Amino acid sequence: MPTVKSCCAIGILFCSFRFLDAASIEQDLLPGDVAQIVFAERSLNYDGHWYANFGYYADDRDRKAYGAFGRLAKLDVATGKVTVLLDDPKGAVRDPVVHYDGQTIVFSYRPGDSDFYHLYEIQTDGTGLRQLTDGPFDDIEPTWMPDDSLVFVSTRAKRWVNCWLTHVAVLYACDRNGQNIHQLSANIEHDNTPWPLNDGRILYQRWEYIDRSQVDYHHLWTMNPDGSGAMVFYGNQSPSTLMIDAKPIPGTDNVVSIFSPGHGRKEHAGAVYVVSPKQGPDQESSAIRITPEKDFNYRDPYAVTPDLILCARTSKLLWISPDGQQGELYQVDAERAEQSVWVHEPRPLVPRQREPVIPSRVNARQATGRMFLSDVKQGRRMKKGGKPITRLLVVESLPKPINYTGGMEPISYGGTFTLERLLGTVPVESDGSAFFEVPALRSLFFIAVDEDGDTVKRMQSFTNVMPGETTGCVGCHEHRTQSPDMIDTTQDYLAIGRPPSQIQPIEGVPDVFDFPRDIQPILDRHCVTCHCTERREGGVMLTGDHGPVYSHSYYMLTYLKQFVDGRNEAKSNLSPYSIGAAVSPLMQKLSGEHYGVNATETERKIVKYWIETGAPYPGTYAALASGMIGGYQENKQVHHTGREWPETILAAAAIRRRCVSCHEKIPKDLSDNSQISFWRPTWDEPNLGRTRHIVFNLTHPEKSLVLRAPLVKEAGGEGRCGGKPVFRSKHDPDYQAILSMIRAGHQDLQKRKRFDMPGFEPTAPYVREMKRFGILPPEFQLGRDAIDVYETDRAYWESLWYHPVDHEVTVP
Repeated sequence: MPTVKSCCAIGILFCSFRFLDAASIEQDLLPGDVAQIVFAERSLNYDGHWYANFGYYADDRDRKAYGAFGRLAKLDVATGKVTVLLDDPKGAVRDPVVHYDGQTIVFSYRPGDSDFYHLYEIQTDGTGLRQLTDGPFDDIEPTWMPDDSLVFVSTRAKRWVNCWLTHVAVLYACDRNGQNIHQLSANIEHDNTPWPLNDGRILYQRWEYIDRSQVDYHHLWTMNPDGSGAMVFYGNQSPSTLMIDAKPIPGTDNVVSIFSPGHGRKEHAGAVYVVSPKQGPDQESSAIRITPEKDFNYRDPYAVTPDLILCARTSKLLWISPDGQQGELYQVDAERAEQSVWVHEPRPLVPRQREPVIPSRVNARQATGRMFLSDVKQGRRMKKGGKPITRLLVVESLPKPINYTGGMEPISYGGTFTLERLLGTVPVESDGSAFFEVPALRSLFFIAVDEDGDTVKRMQSFTNVMPGETTGCVGCHEHRTQSPDMIDTTQDYLAIGRPPSQIQPIEGVPDVFDFPRDIQPILDRHCVTCHCTERREGGVMLTGDHGPVYSHSYYMLTYLKQFVDGRNEAKSNLSPYSIGAAVSPLMQKLSGEHYGVNATETERKIVKYWIETGAPYPGTYAALASGMIGGYQENKQVHHTGREWPETILAAAAIRRRCVSCHEKIPKDLSDNSQISFWRPTWDEPNLGRTRHIVFNLTHPEKSLVLRAPLVKEAGGEGRCGGKPVFRSKHDPDYQAILSMIRAGHQDLQKRKRFDMPGFEPTAPYVREMKRFGILPPEFQLGRDAIDVYETDRAYWESLWYHPVDHEVTVP
């Protein structure tokens, strides 16, 4: 979290601050024109994630993330009287926003007989309730724009959180009647809490992780009301803080925001900060905390004036001042508080000035946009000299149609959570400039490549263009105090003197990689002779045999760091030549430097671009929660832990008798016999490959390392356990007990199948969502109808592509 400054430092941010004493606030409470405050109430009925407060869970359609006891109410500040505008004990109300006229309220409402939130309108006297949006989606967090349109957050994007079991919602817009709904963001993770800045741009929270930590990058961004010109506002170089619910402070360029610690707390709870943009988005001292240290229970701030902020705190509605004073305006009654009902989203019922209207840059008739780069050599950590950058690799991060877990399994082992599509390359001119066309509303990132085809710099974030938009950047990860407006327009950039480049596909390689299909055959041809189960040179196995979650080869390449990717780490803006295929040892081993192994040019190219697109294990999201034993999956309907098998108990006892005395690093929780299985790492000892991913062979159980290593050579084993032999014969009862457990895993896998096995079928929730998205027909049935999951994934992704319209979208 950014450095906490003392409250007295606020003067740096607010030249016009008038500090208030408690007596004067208690006397006046709020400025005279704020006679009433509208707010929402609802209960908590979901997990602790900040975003999991609507929709249903992937593994159980009947398990809901939303709460109930919904109420929209207004408070008379002078008398304390509360008037209920809408009350639905089985429904839920959220996100009221007051129109510029101070009379009309738009809010998000889930009626008690519905699963979905939609946008509704009501007058401040409780009349005129009408529904604006509908459909099998959630529409939340609306805000008025100065042209009377609405920007809101919606699950219409048809995607799931990459590391959890709930829906994703991103930015959309519509007119004030809920018509002309259109998408503003291509994010494959959440956008949240949009609000217009004083200059007319939209301020919002954006969560994303492209080849970096899943839980550390959710900061403040801006875009134009038409979705163009997306740019970081503050915090993207400061991991480990969720910055959300930000709004402008009247009469200033500053904003007030919630900074929720770590990955964020439920209902966005955190500390209240004031943020100044004057020194750019990376200056930590520009964020100043105004609520007490170590208190992270504040929510939903709204700056009424530079001196006074409304906010919620559990079941209370408060005022706070920038010098740290605060007072209570309202509290939920005891009966509702017992139902975990909290106060949310206080907004003053007052007219306010409209922000400027920013003309649209979007042309809805076009399917693409254009991007201009002035000089790829400019930017943070870019070194002068070196090999010239000649191309940009264009890669797309692909949304998930379903997800079941907080981990990335089995997409990767500790790395990417998503599949990435290789679109191709565009040229960079000798002066470092580039001008090219890209598809609109797709989550894209770029990799700078030198004249030898080696990765120089990787983006580790995403961008998108709107239809017809032309946008640009100064350089490769330039300081964000620079902007495209600072490009030297007097310079004759080589890329400008021609039409935009078209993305050129890379021939001879897949656009979406699948390790068993694309990489394992190369290992079989060049590596397995020396690195098989029987030979295991250097302790390495590169066969495609199945472990509990991954193949042995995929696990070993990852564990031995044979490819260098972003991993799930809070690191970004890495130094040139520190990530990618060029610095991956596997590439050198395939180029004649490793015992004469010399893969063909095509084979090396396939491995190279597999690494550049995240080095995934499966090439389909249908692999999620299928064909795995153990892991982080929570629902036994979609996976097996292996702990429920009777063979596991006997094997656990055998391992304890025969192995524990030497392998002292067995985790303490193995005192529970059921834990010695495919579920937990069996032991942490280098000669045994460290984890369950390598010691169990579910393709050939007899070849499992847990059996071969302690078996004497005379009986066909490796005899690697020094001192007294462990297993003298395969007939040893304990040997047979362990073998029986692995055979049970083999039989289970043969029955349930993994994505790379003939007869594989996806999980029921995958099929359910593909039906809901219109990809599979309603009558499709698992076990009866054939399915190609690779083509189904592709059809899903393509269904999300932007399609031009034959008219301009007019809002409002």
